[in-house]
Amino acid sequence: MGTREPPRPGCCVIARRRGRKSRRMARAARALALARAAEGAAGPGPGPGPGRARLVLLPPGGGARPDPHGWREAVAAAAGALQAGGLVAVPTDTVYGVACLAQDSAAVRSIYSLKGRNGAKPLAICLGDVERLYRYCHVNVPDELLRDLLPGPVTLVLQRSEELNKDLNPFTSLVGVRIPNHPFMRDLARACSGPLALTSANISSHGSTLTVLEFQDLWPQLSLVIDGGPIGDIQSPECRLGSTVVDLSVSGKFSIIRPGCALTPTVDILKKKYGLLPESS
Repeated sequence: MGTREPPRPGCCVIARRRGRKSRRMARAARALALARAAEGAAGPGPGPGPGRARLVLLPPGGGARPDPHGWREAVAAAAGALQAGGLVAVPTDTVYGVACLAQDSAAVRSIYSLKGRNGAKPLAICLGDVERLYRYCHVNVPDELLRDLLPGPVTLVLQRSEELNKDLNPFTSLVGVRIPNHPFMRDLARACSGPLALTSANISSHGSTLTVLEFQDLWPQLSLVIDGGPIGDIQSPECRLGSTVVDLSVSGKFSIIRPGCALTPTVDILKKKYGLLPESS
């Protein structure tokens, strides 16, 4: 009696295997490119910190799957670097950003130095949940409105509270608030005791960045770079617009400070659902 040949896998199984293999190869290639870039960008001195940014590849799929341990390690590494006073490059739901602890005055000054940013230009704060917003802002809009826009690609400008670091934007009584619709950023913000200060990962007046290699020149001044892969279509100018910035500090009215990437749906919610008026009217 002859030996039976084992059944061959169907074409769908083969396709899935090839897909997994190609994703692994693409991830390995990305890791190699990053390692080479880091080698060129890193300055002298051991370990993370100014002069030598540590690179962390963010596992795909969020903390639930397929590598929750790697995800938690990335969040812990970023939180540790922030609490040590460092600057950390992070992926968001719009573009790559640089974060520090908003309550750490020295770290806030470091962000301005990193970007060559005009000291009169404010930094936004980043939180993990709407509930935490009330501690750092005086809110004069319905809670439902906040939850219709956050988390999402919108920065809401509100009156700041006394809880916020006085060295953060000392020239204004307002503060912009971001809750990015990105699982890593929300987990990171929740892992920190206070708000994060968040700005785009680029030199001031330069274009926004959608991959970590696009802001490679900043790496030597960062403690950690979290690589979450490309954000959106890197060939599309619309993907580099950043968040829509809207001032809600005047009761019953709104003012668009920056159109950003979510202008139309934001204005529709404010006008049609809540009856807010443009401040010029």
